[in-house]
Amino acid sequence: MNRTLRALLAALAALVLVVALAACGGEDEESSGSESAATGGAPAVEPIEESSENADTSITIGSKNFTEQFILGEIYSQALEAAGYDVTKELNLGSEQIAFRALKSGQVDAYPEYTGTAITSFFGVKIEDAAGLTPEEAYEMAKEDYAKEGIVALPQGKFDNTYVVASTVEEQEELGATTISDLAALPNADEIKIAGFPECRQRADCLLGLENVYNWTPTFVANEGKFEPLDEGQTELGFVFGTDGELSLNDYVTYEDDKSLFPPYYISLGIREEALEAIGPEGEEVLTRVQEPLTEDVMRELNARVDLDKEEPEQVAADYLSESGFVQ
Repeated sequence: MNRTLRALLAALAALVLVVALAACGGEDEESSGSESAATGGAPAVEPIEESSENADTSITIGSKNFTEQFILGEIYSQALEAAGYDVTKELNLGSEQIAFRALKSGQVDAYPEYTGTAITSFFGVKIEDAAGLTPEEAYEMAKEDYAKEGIVALPQGKFDNTYVVASTVEEQEELGATTISDLAALPNADEIKIAGFPECRQRADCLLGLENVYNWTPTFVANEGKFEPLDEGQTELGFVFGTDGELSLNDYVTYEDDKSLFPPYYISLGIREEALEAIGPEGEEVLTRVQEPLTEDVMRELNARVDLDKEEPEQVAADYLSESGFVQ
């Protein structure tokens, strides 16, 4: 890989350090955070403390059926295990509808879901209406509707796994564009080929959105692959997801969605009220704290370790918790 998780976490630590020093006038230069960033290590976080009192508290963590969800499910599960809780994993539940039913029925106590998915798939918001929402607005809507089902939406994470338009670096240089508006304004805009999943053709947050929001009708090529059409020269552009592992490489670029076509899809762990009460404030803190370093770049790197390097999600999650300092 061109970027390592340790380097990304160190960069995050350095950013936090700069903000902290600015706030305190540059004092305490010998803090542990400074040493961590200077040595290229992980951010200086407090390790998760194991408590024997948590051993009698059981919780079942679920996930949907793709790489990022497996990794997230493992991160939350292993973090709670590190704190001493009795954790059962029900990963690979299936689609969002199956996972949500499992959560409501008590088959699982918690699973990570994206705010845009929650409000559009579960709570009746039209995709075109979700497109104009800020991340905070989408989260608050999801949180409010989850509460009606006896579910708590824990604070959302930092990365957005929404659709993005991507190309190879070489293709961007030829097109001379950096935003979707730039692409739509090109003289041959409608002749430009863009690949996407077959269902993208009828989605308001995919091809239809380009037509409705950007007044652009590129030539659509239905393809189950995401980056293969770009690599093989079948299309100039492709619809991909913002945290795809391939985007951790230096081979691809994304184009700014400057008219907010794509809804926000930030992660939030939905947890049943009784399960949250059982794990208490300590468990809640563990769950929210371990997702703090999960920026878009870090999530891409974790996905790449599974999809490109063929590592197991369980090991990738364990390495993340170790490299970020949550476990020793």
